[in-house]
Amino acid sequence: QVCEWKEPAELRELLDLELRGRGEPPQRLLGRCRDLLRYSVKTGHPRFFNQLFSGLDHHALAGRFLTEALNTSQYTYEVAPVFVLMEEVVLAKLRELVGWSSGDGIFAPGGSMANMYALNVARFWRFPESRRQGGRALPRLVLFTSQESHFSIQKGAAFLGIGTDNVRPVGTDQRGKMIPEELEKEIQRAKDEGAEPFLVCATCGTTVLGAFDPLGPIADLCQRHGLWLHVDAAWGGSALLSAEHRHLLAGIERRGGVSPFVSPSSPNSALPRAHSVTWNPHKMLAAGLQCSAFLLRDTSGLLQRCHGAGATYLFQTDKFYDVSYDTGDKTPQCGRRVDCLKLWLLWKAVGTQGLARRVQRAFTATRYLAEEMKRREGFELVMEPEFINLCFWFVPPSLRGREGSPDYWPRLGKVAPAIKERMMRKGSMMVSYQPHGAKVNFFRQIVTSPAVTKGDLDFFLDEIERLGRDL
Repeated sequence: QVCEWKEPAELRELLDLELRGRGEPPQRLLGRCRDLLRYSVKTGHPRFFNQLFSGLDHHALAGRFLTEALNTSQYTYEVAPVFVLMEEVVLAKLRELVGWSSGDGIFAPGGSMANMYALNVARFWRFPESRRQGGRALPRLVLFTSQESHFSIQKGAAFLGIGTDNVRPVGTDQRGKMIPEELEKEIQRAKDEGAEPFLVCATCGTTVLGAFDPLGPIADLCQRHGLWLHVDAAWGGSALLSAEHRHLLAGIERRGGVSPFVSPSSPNSALPRAHSVTWNPHKMLAAGLQCSAFLLRDTSGLLQRCHGAGATYLFQTDKFYDVSYDTGDKTPQCGRRVDCLKLWLLWKAVGTQGLARRVQRAFTATRYLAEEMKRREGFELVMEPEFINLCFWFVPPSLRGREGSPDYWPRLGKVAPAIKERMMRKGSMMVSYQPHGAKVNFFRQIVTSPAVTKGDLDFFLDEIERLGRDL
C-alpha cells in the first residue's frame, strides 16, 4: 500500500504521541517506529504519483544516512572540510550543465528559499545601499513573473518587504507560457507609474502544466531594460541533462562575450541571458529531500556581499587556512545542513549518463501514458504534455456523450476529488488533482521514481477506471 488512511483523531490515538516524564524501553520504541512507518505515506512506492518528488534512490539514501551520522554544519571549512569542497564541485557541475563556465552558488533549504535568495540578491545588485538603509533607501520596486509561477515569488516579495502588490503577474498563453509582449507592456506600465522594475522571474517547468517560459525573448527584454533575469527551474532544470529535451531551456545560457555583471548605470550595462537559476535535484533526479541549488553567473562575490555578516566568532579572518573556503556567510542561514552529499554520491554511482537516462525514462513514461489515454475511452487530455506533467480528466460512463449539457463541467469537476478519496482510503496509489483557471478539477500525473515499471503505469490507468466507473 502507498498509504493506510486514518482520520486525525484515530491516528493520534493509534500513535500515542504524548511526551512523558519517564522514558520507554527499546522494544516499545521499536513498536513506535513500526507504527510511524505503517501510517506514513510511502513516497518511495512506485505508485506514488502525487508530488513533483517520488522514489527512493539507494545511493542518495546512503548519502543521507552519512549526512545524519556526521551531523555537521556546512558553514566553515574547519567543521566541514569534505563537504565544502564537495559542494563546490557539485555546484560547478550544475552550472556547467546550465552553460556557464564560472560562477557562484549555494545549496538552499528548498526551491522557495532559493527563489527568495534571487529576489534579495537582485535587489542588492541594483541598490547596494538597501542592505544598510532598508526600504527607505529605495524607490518602489516592481518585479515580474508569469501567472503560472510558483507561489514562492509572492511569498518572497512579502518576506523581503517588497510587497505582493509589487509582483506584477504577466499573462500566459494557452499552454501556460509567459507572453513576452505582455511582459513588455507590464514593464512599461510600471515605469509609467514611477515604479522601478528590477527583476523578471521566468519559470522552466510550472507546477501544474509543466510549462517553460520562452527564455530567449524574455532575456532580450531584460537586457533592453537592464533587469535581472532569474530562472526558476526548480522543477524543469533536470531537462538540461537530456540532449533531446534541453532545448526546453534554450536561452538560459550566456550568449555573446559581454560581462554578465556590470553596474546598471554603466554604459555597457547589457545583461545577457539568465543571471541566476533555481534547480531542485530532489525532484526529477530523486536525490531525496531536500536538495535545492541556487546558482549564479556572478564571479565578483555578490552573494557574499549581499548576505555576509562577518561574525568574528565563526568567520575569523586570521585562521591558519584559506578562509575563502568558509562559505557559510553567503547565505542568511547560520547552521546549514549538508545537502550536497546525497547528490554527489548518486552522481558518482550512475554518472552524468545515468542521470540523463533517468530524465529520458520519465519523458518516455509520460509519453506512454498519454498515448494509452488516447486509446482508452473516458480519458481526456487537458493538453499534450511538453514536459512530464500529464494533465487529464477521467470522464465516467455517466457523463460520456453529455458534453453539451449545462451540468457537464460542474459534475466532471467532482469526479477527480471522488476518485482521489477512494484511492486514498484503499491505499492503492496517490495522484494529485486541481482546478486551473476556468478548467474544473483534473488529475496531474507525474512519473519521477526510477522504480516505476510499465506494469505500474498500466495499473494506474486501470485503477482510475475501476475507481471512477460508477460515478
